[in-house]
Amino acid sequence: MDTKSDLPTPRLPFPPVTRSHILHCSYHSWYPKYRSLTPKARLIPLTAPFLAYLRADGILLPPEETDYDPYSSTETDSGIFSSTSTPTGSSNSDSDSDSYIDPSLSWPEIHSAIASTIAELGGNVVPKLNWSAPKDAIWINATNNMECRSPNDIYLLLKSSDFITHDLEQAFDGCSPPPSSKNDSESNTTVPYHLILRKTIPALATSLEFRCFVRARTLVGICQRDLNYYDFLPDLTATLRPQIQAFFEENLQGTFEDDNWVFDVYIPPPHRRVWLIDINPWAPRTDPLLFSWMEILGMSVPEKHEASADDINGAANRNAADAGSVTEDSDEEETEEEEVIFTPEFRLVGRNDPEAYSFNTPQYSAHKMPKDVVDASGDGEAGLREFMGRWREIVREQEQGERDEER
Repeated sequence: MDTKSDLPTPRLPFPPVTRSHILHCSYHSWYPKYRSLTPKARLIPLTAPFLAYLRADGILLPPEETDYDPYSSTETDSGIFSSTSTPTGSSNSDSDSDSYIDPSLSWPEIHSAIASTIAELGGNVVPKLNWSAPKDAIWINATNNMECRSPNDIYLLLKSSDFITHDLEQAFDGCSPPPSSKNDSESNTTVPYHLILRKTIPALATSLEFRCFVRARTLVGICQRDLNYYDFLPDLTATLRPQIQAFFEENLQGTFEDDNWVFDVYIPPPHRRVWLIDINPWAPRTDPLLFSWMEILGMSVPEKHEASADDINGAANRNAADAGSVTEDSDEEETEEEEVIFTPEFRLVGRNDPEAYSFNTPQYSAHKMPKDVVDASGDGEAGLREFMGRWREIVREQEQGERDEER
């Protein structure tokens, strides 16, 4: 007899997720079209040597350029992974220091572009790749957030992040095979990887970031991205919902390539402008946050929006062709139809919701490092420098012990 746990988990009724849809949601694909709607950013095309560096095991950073970052400390040595670093307790003549090779020698144009872009954007940027930002690695950043003031800050975040590894190695996991065709090139598409550097938004209020779900080109749901309770948000619902809906209808509804997708927005005080932050795939990998995917996929959509992209693009032409045959009755019917306004569901974390008590729960804890490393990172560079010095001493002793046993 089958128990409840033996029963198969019901599959979500997702439409097939294609490689083209994933690529449409890549920052480099949609940014040129919506550039005026997004915070200031620069895109740097990545070369094969730099991608190989990101994929390589271990974390090796280029030499620190102390004259580049005005916010850096007076120390010229990061003391951890830099190619000029010397571990705590060892001398400058240690043979290990000679084994370091500057990794940026293989991609000097990328290193130079990153440094100049940071300076152009005011000396403080937030990095991401085509789809993901290294939010799971902020524990290793001295500032404990996504802000980067030097190229090495960026490299450290990118190479420490599982999210970035997913972009590089698993971007098309779960995609349906494209239609078989000798001329079909979708399955052989090479991802044009880009590093996106966005100007840091001063005093970013995560409470005013929202995730929006689009089904059949209809905005069906909106919810908080920051899963904490904020007592001022319910009073803003009447302002925020129509603003987001108007932003969607005016800028995104008829211009994005696909019928279903997810986008994130930010509406800072005084709540008069909506900023497009990101576009995400309509796929199980995208976190539905305060919704469940089963809820979203089951939401009813007005019949007039159940149309393909081609139908929507051709609607204006068909209406113009039929204009001469419109009767008074049809005018009345159209007027009545226009009065039916679909309102997306707007969800916030309630005072008594379980999500409201997540203040002390670390985000992305499954992607973090062992407790000793996390504790060391809490003390900033000095703590990490001391930890890495101890770690390298342990490794050196283990290697020496293995050599002694072989004799």
